Amino acid sequence: MTLADDTHLRADAQQNRDKILAAAEEIFLDRGAMVSMNEVARHAGVGIGTLYRRFPTREDLLAEAYSARFVAFAEEMQARARQADAVSVLRSYLEQLVRHTIVYRGFAATLGIVLKTGTRGCIATTNVGQQLLQSAQDSGCVRADVTFDDLVCVAMAISLSVEQNENAHSRITHLVCVFTNGIVVGSPV
Repeated sequence: MTLADDTHLRADAQQNRDKILAAAEEIFLDRGAMVSMNEVARHAGVGIGTLYRRFPTREDLLAEAYSARFVAFAEEMQARARQADAVSVLRSYLEQLVRHTIVYRGFAATLGIVLKTGTRGCIATTNVGQQLLQSAQDSGCVRADVTFDDLVCVAMAISLSVEQNENAHSRITHLVCVFTNGIVVGSPV
């Protein structure tokens, strides 16, 4: 559990937390995930100590700011898992993870750390990704040596490569297909 998940806050502390998250969302969308923590605190109207007390690292703040989106993403992927074959769902998971990662410019560089912060959304996203990968491996469709960390690394790489690309949508789809085609059992290594 991160400090950001604390549900037993005093009213004023909860207000500060909410202001920080609202400011972070606004500023991350506008200027990217690498904006200074001082800038987020100023934008929220709180001191830097207050920000760091709630969110000790940038990754903690990013994870909490994005947590609701990650929860919705995980729920969507669980629903798709019941409707499609394992490889298609895994491909969709990876593609959508990349699309979520490029919402905040610069977010991709921290994705691996963010997913380990312990927020509800990060846990849900990680768990569903691990389940989808395991399902694809159990069905014999995806190589057994592929790990969830491999998926995260690929998502980060694709995200970074398309961040400044005006054809990001089609590049994401293409690059995810290149990767998933390479991990399907029977694909040349």
